[in-house]
Amino acid sequence: MKLLSYLNQGKSSYGIHTSDGIVDLGRRLGTWAPTLKSLLAANGLSKLAALAGERPDVALADVVLLPVIPDPANIICVGLNYEEHRAETARPTAMHPTIFTRTVESLQAHGQPLLIPRESDQFDYEGELAVVVGRAGRRIAEAHAWEHIAGISCFNDASVRDWQYHTHQFTPGKCFPLTGALGPALVTTDELPDNRIVRIETRLNGKIMQQADTGQMLFSVPRLLAYISTFMKLQPGDVIATGTPGGVGAKRKPPVWMRDGDVVEVEIERVGLLSNSCRKEGISD
Repeated sequence: MKLLSYLNQGKSSYGIHTSDGIVDLGRRLGTWAPTLKSLLAANGLSKLAALAGERPDVALADVVLLPVIPDPANIICVGLNYEEHRAETARPTAMHPTIFTRTVESLQAHGQPLLIPRESDQFDYEGELAVVVGRAGRRIAEAHAWEHIAGISCFNDASVRDWQYHTHQFTPGKCFPLTGALGPALVTTDELPDNRIVRIETRLNGKIMQQADTGQMLFSVPRLLAYISTFMKLQPGDVIATGTPGGVGAKRKPPVWMRDGDVVEVEIERVGLLSNSCRKEGISD
């Protein structure tokens, strides 16, 4: 099942994306679950099977997509989680995941422009798999981690590199408004292969820049949930971006930075295609 968050005639809602259109869950479920995050908090995914076959309410072309979870309480990001990327950054190997966070204001939706801040010309792509927490948990055991995941999505953890490199802390380069993209859909875990391994590819203006599969992660999804949920309680709707493969623009010779008008795509097998243009922030923004 594929779930979308969107604007329709100026009103926010969410729904099931079918081959014929979108079944509007916001209208059907009302105050019980007005948003996708609230549906997850109410353990409502199990109630959707009966609604998935209903007549769609609106065409995909008639809505404006939002980040699939527009209002996550937490956006937790993982750095250096593929060996090729760790090696190209010359970072030492580590026994534990590298963790940082993003702000909600940094998120952008599929089909909307990523904003290159006027303070920088070093804007880089990072295609990633995102997992969305479906059930709250603290100190989650690896063996039960997937029971806490509602689904997965595409993520572009695009980075303002010079601000990221001001110090050893990543946060300043990750939190400029509208610099990271999440979507287009949340794909429930029953759509994934049994081994949960999918291929990921990032393209810039049609050229392949990154290719990997999620089985190459240094720290698996269950390991990440177990680690993160040790120091914080994960909540329904929390987003965990699981790290980018090698091939980032900053480590190419010469470096490749995203420019005004560029189009960046993150495609994940069985999940979908996240596409964004890039726009340079103007003085009036």
